[in-house]
Amino acid sequence: MATAVLNEAVLLQEQRDGIAWLTLNRPRQYNALSEELLAELTRSFRALAEEESLRAVVVAGAGKAFCAGHDLKQMRANPAQDYYRRLFAACSEMMLAIRHLPVPVLARVHGIATAAGCQLVGTCDLAVASSDARFATSGINAGLFCATPAVALSRNVGTKPAFEMLVTGDFIDAAEARRLGLINRIAEPGALDQEVEALLEHILNKSPVAIRMGKKMFYEQQGKALEQAYAYAAEVMACNMMAEDAGEGIDAFLEKRKAVWRGR
Repeated sequence: MATAVLNEAVLLQEQRDGIAWLTLNRPRQYNALSEELLAELTRSFRALAEEESLRAVVVAGAGKAFCAGHDLKQMRANPAQDYYRRLFAACSEMMLAIRHLPVPVLARVHGIATAAGCQLVGTCDLAVASSDARFATSGINAGLFCATPAVALSRNVGTKPAFEMLVTGDFIDAAEARRLGLINRIAEPGALDQEVEALLEHILNKSPVAIRMGKKMFYEQQGKALEQAYAYAAEVMACNMMAEDAGEGIDAFLEKRKAVWRGR
């Protein structure tokens, strides 16, 4: 196991078996996204995107919560519109870095995920939550509509449930979050890591090249009209069929044996 600490004050990183674990490490602040934490996350995601051996990334939180959103004390200490523009642009940059990672990013959620923390869950490709986790876009309770979290929320949850969360600030539990499509799986608190590992195992058993091509295709086709989406998807499949892993996978299926992936 190779372990590297990026910044003990705000972010921890550990890598093993092709999986990078990033842990938000501001437990006393419920892992609020300070300027420093946003910068570390963006830097880490961009560096990980260059690692050819990477298979998946897990984002977790230290202490009692996953992420409570932006650091409100830091925001109030800098009451200038230009500062807020830079801050929200930095947050958006971090979220986009997740989308641009070529491998699945999974949120391991416990405690609360509020405002930008809920946005982070929605931005990750997959999410596994503890049964006692709670989710909210609670900015409205402080006079602030969660505009940037609304981007991720509305791309996971139906229009009316998303808008209700945004204008009420009410919490939903893990069961409701799964029903609405914000998370994939639920585990009892003591079994959260096992459920995360189980989902990761499914991914690791698949062709790395197919997963990387698939993530890029999945999000790019969403922004296209139907005819263009099908044309793009057909081209991706044609390219995928030329990959060594595709030939191996089809041969293994026909020969009733386990495929040996080469990642090419």
